[in-house]
Amino acid sequence: MEKIVQTAGRDALGDFAPEFAHFNDDILFGENWNNTDIDLKTRCMITVVALMASGITDTSLKFHLENAKAHGVTKKEIAAIITHAAFYAGWPKGWAVFNMAKEVWNEDAAAGDERAKHENSMVFPIGQPNDAFAQYFTGQSYLAPVSTEQAGIFNVTFEPGCRNNWHIHHADKGGGQILVCVAGRGYYQEWGKDAVEMRPGGCINIPAGVKHWHGAAPDSWFSHLAVEVPGENGSNEWLEPVSGEQYGILK
Repeated sequence: MEKIVQTAGRDALGDFAPEFAHFNDDILFGENWNNTDIDLKTRCMITVVALMASGITDTSLKFHLENAKAHGVTKKEIAAIITHAAFYAGWPKGWAVFNMAKEVWNEDAAAGDERAKHENSMVFPIGQPNDAFAQYFTGQSYLAPVSTEQAGIFNVTFEPGCRNNWHIHHADKGGGQILVCVAGRGYYQEWGKDAVEMRPGGCINIPAGVKHWHGAAPDSWFSHLAVEVPGENGSNEWLEPVSGEQYGILK
């Protein structure tokens, strides 16, 4: 079972309310969300319904809708869940949640059109769903190998709102990664620094040992070439997801 790791409490309130931050990160998410008596998909659905019933329709609900999608809740299932809950929690609340859910579960036809438009805007293919690393992404990503000799080069494509977890490229010598934006609009962010917008032609150099994430803007498909810089004893350390609060401030 995937281990849920959360740092939003300490990131936002660590200095101001350390006890609250501890309860949020270590108890609510650290213990409760990692309890195996309920599987993560079910836990995500329960959380969405609880927030809907409470009238919470801010970025926290958006985060949990994205989390539900990432853990296997389909568009058909979320539509049935919201409809059922609306009879008990209130019809206006159902409308409010549907408006947000439609952004998370893009309409198939519209998403297909936008995907084709994005793929036609670059010379590299989108490739296949990035299933092998799906657990380290919020949202859907795709992977197309460009080179697997001398240096690994992969075209990574992110659907709108998709981003990878915070992570670190380790190496005893050399190593790291280079990102070259080839289509769409996205963001790169290092821990403790503001996010940097990425547009076609932009290049980001990531040294080994730097905690960071990268992905699409909320309203745009995004593709970059990920170049693996050769190094000694290289490895990747995958960390916590980018929280809804961290991502929600981006445009």
